[in-house]
Amino acid sequence: MTSANYLRTDTIPVDQLTPYPGNAKRGDVGAILASLRKNGQYRGLVVREQPDGALVVLAGNHTRQALAEHGPGDCGVKACGVCRNSADWVPAARCDVVECDDKTALRVNLADNRTSDLGTYDYAGLAELLGSLGDVDGTGYSDQDVQDITALVDLPDDDEPPRGSRERTSAADGDPEDLDNPEGFNPVISLRVPHAVFDRWRTALDAHTGQDDTAKLLGLLDEVEAARAGAAA
Repeated sequence: MTSANYLRTDTIPVDQLTPYPGNAKRGDVGAILASLRKNGQYRGLVVREQPDGALVVLAGNHTRQALAEHGPGDCGVKACGVCRNSADWVPAARCDVVECDDKTALRVNLADNRTSDLGTYDYAGLAELLGSLGDVDGTGYSDQDVQDITALVDLPDDDEPPRGSRERTSAADGDPEDLDNPEGFNPVISLRVPHAVFDRWRTALDAHTGQDDTAKLLGLLDEVEAARAGAAA
């Protein structure tokens, strides 16, 4: 069998679903759970039914993990799209069940992870879409993201930094109030790196607490600076 063969769509308890062994993707489970609570499960997991009856998740491993982290019963979040505020809810996922051989299963897992990485954005279109919402809860974007994307779109054609952002790199470099300048622009870090490097970066970030990657990065930088200070002492 050289391609996946669709069998059925079913709702399956997450404790009956096995994560794909060796899945190399490191997803933001917290962001996925926030989306599920706001939007519900709008896309099914792709699950392989093996000859022995085992159900292995090929695509959607982090959605399965987020549903498991939600836990059973009413989570207390108003109008939760996961449990629907039912005390009887048991963590389960809507799944598209397929059958395939081992190599096809691996290709599906790799392709699902990789194809999302290869995409790019029309930032002007993205800014317009985000701006059309009353709030960005459940989108994976924060209010700060919206501000940064909007500022990026509004950059002059000659790529000159907006007024108020050229001469400073931190609050210590100038007037702290200048950091609150609505015309200021927070730089975007964008690097294309090998998967192994990305996994190390993701692991290092996730070792720190925070509501988003910026907060986690600050924790990581504090750790690096403390280690350097200790080594120099």
